[in-house]
Amino acid sequence: MTDPGTIVWQARQGPVPAEWSVFTKRRGRMSGFFHGTSHDPDPLLVVTRDGLIEYEDERSPLTIVNFHELAGMALQVTGQTTSSSSSVSVLTWVELEYRDGEKGKWQSKSFGYDLPAIQALVEAYGVHKALLGR
Repeated sequence: MTDPGTIVWQARQGPVPAEWSVFTKRRGRMSGFFHGTSHDPDPLLVVTRDGLIEYEDERSPLTIVNFHELAGMALQVTGQTTSSSSSVSVLTWVELEYRDGEKGKWQSKSFGYDLPAIQALVEAYGVHKALLGR
């Protein structure tokens, strides 16, 4: 995988390769103020053929999912409702299985409910596996 910092920089500057999916989200002024991140660049998520890089804020390390380290992944969804409500609260995440047998989980801090971002991750991993012939 190319250096994750370089990928984030290129995604912010543009243009990016056609096979990348780039997702941004405006950081709200009040949210940034209360979390001490008002001067940080906006959150950014980049999905490439080799993995995922997510920038949350300057205080948090980049989240990196390197497809070359994975043996598999599975989308997980759960819903919850209360008897007094007709709405459903849905949580989504991706279970990660590493080649060394370790398990992990990716759940975006900034893009957790952005289904196109999650779909882009699952599709990119499928392409990655197909290109490697697995």
